[in-house]
Amino acid sequence: METFFIVLALVAATLTLALIAFASRLGKSKGKNLPPGSFGWPIVGETIEFLFGKPDKFVFDRMAKYSPDIFKTRILGEDTAVICGPNGHKFLFSNEQRYFTAFRPHSMQMIFRSHKKAAPPPGKEEEKILRSPGFLKPEALVRYLGKMDTITQQQMQSEWEGKREVRAYPLAKSLTLTLACRFFIGTDEPERIARLVDYFDDITLGLHSMTLNFPGTIFHKANKAAAAIRKELRAVIKDKKDAISSGAPMQDILSHIIVASDPSGKHMPEAEIADKIMGLLTAGYSTVATAMTFFMKYVGERPDIYKKVLDEQLEVAASKKSGELLEWDDINKMKYSWNVLNEVMRLTPPLQGTFREALTDFTYAGYTIPKGWKVYWTVSTTNKNPVYFPEPEKFDPSRYDDGNSFPAFTFVPFGGGPRMCPGKEYARLAILAFVHNVVRRFKWELVNPTEKIVGDMMPAPQNGLPVRLTRQ
Repeated sequence: METFFIVLALVAATLTLALIAFASRLGKSKGKNLPPGSFGWPIVGETIEFLFGKPDKFVFDRMAKYSPDIFKTRILGEDTAVICGPNGHKFLFSNEQRYFTAFRPHSMQMIFRSHKKAAPPPGKEEEKILRSPGFLKPEALVRYLGKMDTITQQQMQSEWEGKREVRAYPLAKSLTLTLACRFFIGTDEPERIARLVDYFDDITLGLHSMTLNFPGTIFHKANKAAAAIRKELRAVIKDKKDAISSGAPMQDILSHIIVASDPSGKHMPEAEIADKIMGLLTAGYSTVATAMTFFMKYVGERPDIYKKVLDEQLEVAASKKSGELLEWDDINKMKYSWNVLNEVMRLTPPLQGTFREALTDFTYAGYTIPKGWKVYWTVSTTNKNPVYFPEPEKFDPSRYDDGNSFPAFTFVPFGGGPRMCPGKEYARLAILAFVHNVVRRFKWELVNPTEKIVGDMMPAPQNGLPVRLTRQ
C-alpha cells in the first residue's frame, strides 16, 4: 500500500510539473501572432494522432483546415510549427543556422545519448564526422563501390538463390545493415549482423515515440535494444583500437572517430563513440532498406517498368568484362533506374520528415514563430500534391525524363540546403547496386499485392513483402 501511494505521489508531481511547464509556454507565447492550429490536449498535445493517425494524413488534414502554408500543433512534447509546401521548404533550407538548428525529438536524444558528458546540439556532431573527412563524397565512395557490389552479390547468392519465395524487406534490411557495418565500422561478420538486425528494428520504431519507459512500451524496447547494440559496439571498438595500435590502416569511419581527439587532447570516451556510431548505422540502415523494398513492390506490379530497368542493367553489364565489379561510370549510366527509384521515394518516402529548433523569433507567411519552438517539415506536402505531380497516386517514372522539370523545392527526398542528407550518394550507390544485381537474376511477383503498409514515420510492409522469384 505504501508503494502505491509513493507511485501516486510521483505521478501527481510529474503532472504538476508538466502543467507548470505547459502554463509557462503559454505565457511566453501570449501576445504573439501565432500560426493557426490547435495545441490539442494539455501535455500530450496532438502526439497520439500524429504518431498513430499517419503523419502525412495528420499534415494534410490540418493544411486543409488551417492553412496550406503553416499551422501550429504540439507533438512529442514540443510546441511546433509545421511549415508546408515548396515555399516552406525553400524558406527552411535557405535559413539554416540563421533561424534554425538541428533538433531531435526527446525519444531520439535519450536513445542515442547514454553517456553523461555534455553534448553538442543533437545531430550536429554526427554530421560533422561524416562531412569533415569526406567519407561520403563521391570520390571517397567510388573506392567502396566495388565492395558494395561484392557484398550485394554474396547476399543474393546466400539468401535469394534457390528460393521460390522470399520476404524482400527482411533481406533488404540484412543487406543494408551489412553494407553499413562494413562502411562505418569495418566489419561484416554475419553472426554479429544477424544479432543486430532485430535490435535496430526496435530502435527504428522507438525513434519517434512517447518517452514512456516501462516494460511493454515501444520506447522501453528501443532502450533495451540500444543497450544491446552498445555492448556489441564496445567490443568492436576494443578490437578496432587494438588493430590501430598494431598499425592497421584506417579505412572506416569508426577508426577516424577513435583517433580524433577533442580540444584537450583526450580521446572520445567509448560510450560516446558507441552512441555516435549507433546513430550513423541507424541512418544508413532503415531508409535505404525501405527504398529497396518498395522498389520491389512497385516494379513487381509493373512488368513494363521492370523490362526497361532490366534492359538498362543488361546494357551496363554488357559493357563490362566477366566478373568485373561496378564502377562510377556504370552508376552514371543507370538513369532510368534512378528515375524509377525517385518515383518510389515520391510515393513512399523512406522518412516522412524531420525537426528543427527556432534559434530566434522569426516571421513566416505573416505569422510569428517564437524562439525555442520546434519546426517540422515533411516531403509529403509536395510529393502528392496534384499541382506539382499530376495523378499523384500513379507510379510514373517518366515524370523524371530529361526535359521534364518540377518547380523548385517540390521534390526533396533528401532535404536541401546546407543540411541536405550527407548520405545521399551513399544511399544512391547502395540502392543501385542492389537493383543491378536483383533484376539481372530474377523476375518476381508479389504474393499479396494488397499487403498493408504500416509504420508512422518510417513505412514498412506488414508481412515483409513476400515475393515469388523466377530465375532469369
